[in-house]
Amino acid sequence: MGTQDRHFLGVDLSTQQLKAAIVNDNLEVLHEASVLFDTDLPEFRSQGGAIVDKYDSQNITAPVMMWVKAFDILMDRMIVTGADFSKIAAVSGTAQQHGSVYWQRGSEETLKKLDPSQFLHEQLAHSFSVTNSPIWMDSSTTKQCKELEEAVGGPEELAKITGSRAYERFTGSQIAKIFQTRPDAYKNTERVSLVSSFVTSLFLGQIAPIDISDGSGMNLMDIRTKTWHQPLLDACAPGLKEKLGEPVPSYTDIGPISNYFAERYHFLPKCRVIAGTGDNPASLVGMRLSDGWIAVSLGTSDTAFLWLAEPKLVLDGHVLCNPIDKDAYMALLCFKNGSLTRERIRNTCTEGNWDIFNQLLESTPRGNFGNMGLYYDVQEILPFLKGDFRYNKTQKVNKFSSLEVEVRACVEGQFIAKRAYAEDFGLKVGKGTKILATGGASQNKAILQVLADVLNSPVYVQEAANSAMLGAAYQAKHGLLPEVSYSEIISVLPEPQKVCDPYSDAEEIYAPMTERYRQIIKELLAEQNCKGKP
Repeated sequence: MGTQDRHFLGVDLSTQQLKAAIVNDNLEVLHEASVLFDTDLPEFRSQGGAIVDKYDSQNITAPVMMWVKAFDILMDRMIVTGADFSKIAAVSGTAQQHGSVYWQRGSEETLKKLDPSQFLHEQLAHSFSVTNSPIWMDSSTTKQCKELEEAVGGPEELAKITGSRAYERFTGSQIAKIFQTRPDAYKNTERVSLVSSFVTSLFLGQIAPIDISDGSGMNLMDIRTKTWHQPLLDACAPGLKEKLGEPVPSYTDIGPISNYFAERYHFLPKCRVIAGTGDNPASLVGMRLSDGWIAVSLGTSDTAFLWLAEPKLVLDGHVLCNPIDKDAYMALLCFKNGSLTRERIRNTCTEGNWDIFNQLLESTPRGNFGNMGLYYDVQEILPFLKGDFRYNKTQKVNKFSSLEVEVRACVEGQFIAKRAYAEDFGLKVGKGTKILATGGASQNKAILQVLADVLNSPVYVQEAANSAMLGAAYQAKHGLLPEVSYSEIISVLPEPQKVCDPYSDAEEIYAPMTERYRQIIKELLAEQNCKGKP
């Protein structure tokens, strides 16, 4: 196979769908297909790809067989697009972070002996000791989180070791809950996969290793040594190290494609499988982030990704191992109140008109006359608050004097929060930092201008959507050619386009506002604790 004929497959098992893309050697997308869980697989009765327990709404799972069946459909849909699997040199996968899959004893043998004349779902129907996998939306493990933190001396110590304090959705506490509430299921589990390593296991025909980047989102790995932390494993369940297997760097070549895929779909036997990773690390790969960049995704939730040379102890946010450079790290900040909150303010102030919203935003000066607004429609993660909080120059107020002040207060408040938490990770705004904006609101120039000003850094955008899926495809090439640097691999892609620069007075306006924001949050959280609210 000549390099010009070489193709790479990236598969993304996200919350609501399974999708795939094939790219050529120049990383241009040739074929795409997707399977929507709710509509394409109605027999599983998922809502948004998830099953909410009717007796306990905190308990949220997804049927493993729904994912397996989606694989069968996806492969056929890729064939319909004209995909030629015999040209694929390497495949990799990504998936929603923090979900876990429990393989029944004997299932690896089943994987190795799959019959190419039958669908996957027909052969793997009895391969899982837990039929509904806990996923990232689950928040039923508060008890197990406390136990994990206590095992190492508290949340700060846990964050120092694993990059995060204990979170209900993280895999360690999920495994502990399975062991405590369903000991027989745990006992019958041969191996535990993350959803990303479950994806690569199907291609590999044996249980694939967990990569260090997705593995660092489990509260079980020492992010400095990149190995499992034995006291944490012991705090979860007995014999867990054997069930997890040894973690590997994110772009590791883990073996050839299985005989099943070679015979059924005509992959060449020499096609390689590259370790999969979580959707957040894969997005960092797909957005081509490197040192000096911060990516801000403006979607239903707003997220920020930073490239870190060294892990930093922060109790708010997460430090993960870097999927591109095994000696580097990445920071992840998640804000639940993103675009839906911006839309609520738009609806209130402009009857749903973005053009008027932008006019109001641009008609108020940077700094908004000293007014600041914090809007949390749903319980926020960073900070842990809910409700609307408005301030003028000196004190808390019930409402603002005009619609344009309200609009700017919403947008500035959201970005000041991102700056404050990113600075905690060591981000130096305006010191050669560049911002890559993605997500729905990255189309809105007026909003991006505020982002540039608050972070005192230029803002760029790039064309490619589906950064996690494309990240998996790029990682397939990176893993196949480890001797070629990642920056060289992505050098064929068009450069991100700069859309705005900060104004020259931005820093003198927003540095003091960021300090004021920190003070306001401190007071609000102290007030909440005094009232004894959750």
